[in-house]
Amino acid sequence: MLRLLTQISRLIIGFVFILSGFVKLVDPLGTKFKMTEYFEVLNMEMFIPYALPISILLIVGELILGVMILVGYRPKLSVWSIFGLSTVFLFLTWYSYVYNAVTDCGCFGDFLKLSTRDTFYKNVVFSVLIIIMLIGIRYIKPIISRKIAGLMSFTALGLSLMLAFYVLNHLPLIDFRPYSVGTNIKEGMTKVEKGEDFPKIHDFSIETKDGNKLPEVLKASKALLVMMYDFSNANEEGFKHITKIAKQAEDKGYLVYIVTDTPEEYLQPTPSELGLSFKFGTCDGTALKTAMRSNPGIMTIENGIIIGKWSWRDADNVELK
Repeated sequence: MLRLLTQISRLIIGFVFILSGFVKLVDPLGTKFKMTEYFEVLNMEMFIPYALPISILLIVGELILGVMILVGYRPKLSVWSIFGLSTVFLFLTWYSYVYNAVTDCGCFGDFLKLSTRDTFYKNVVFSVLIIIMLIGIRYIKPIISRKIAGLMSFTALGLSLMLAFYVLNHLPLIDFRPYSVGTNIKEGMTKVEKGEDFPKIHDFSIETKDGNKLPEVLKASKALLVMMYDFSNANEEGFKHITKIAKQAEDKGYLVYIVTDTPEEYLQPTPSELGLSFKFGTCDGTALKTAMRSNPGIMTIENGIIIGKWSWRDADNVELK
């Protein structure tokens, strides 16, 4: 009986860890933002500058441990590591549930949203399964051989690091957020799904001295938005790339706005110093982070529908009509 329970627990934990790790690996910046929230509510601000490397370590570790437990590579190391990682997750979700500190744990990134209550009890169940694996650890063997299991584990590690590097330099490989390509922004701002308090797209605007220009952008047949969720830390090399593509867009009749988290009059260095001679607007920083992971990044919109999104590194690939 223990052998069977151990194998069932092994399969469930392995697949869940791989799924959870993968959906976060395609968008590691999302986990970085979530870790920053946790560091803030736990008064651990000293770790905020290291939120990204910590996030990548956790994500890759979670995915690789899932692979290791499934293929049976170094079972003692993998099961005890899973136990340690799950204990940390259990504490964080308990804290969020009891104190309502972080309303979304980010366990499955933007792929699947769970309430703090559901997340906590999910981790309680997982803890039981992990304890079963610890008790029956002698039944966890390599699926073929130790060499093959090791090769599969290290291959997964290499591919995970390559994927993390790629998405950090471009955009998420799979976009689970409300601003994915093909989304009708207006519909996303008005439609409230069952069980939700707000529409998926909220707090999104383009505030200027003359009011909110988002309705104008959504009505335009062609619009291009250059988004910067943190202007003070935006990649200055990216300004050269986006300036070039934004000018080309204007020449082709696009309505162009640069949207930042900071009002134009407070930007340092100033837009003129950076050669950004375009219309500026302001938006909530969190909404900008959700809409665009690159800082800066480019989004094209036609009649309110998101047509394309690019990192500044891919500005030469922007498709203009």
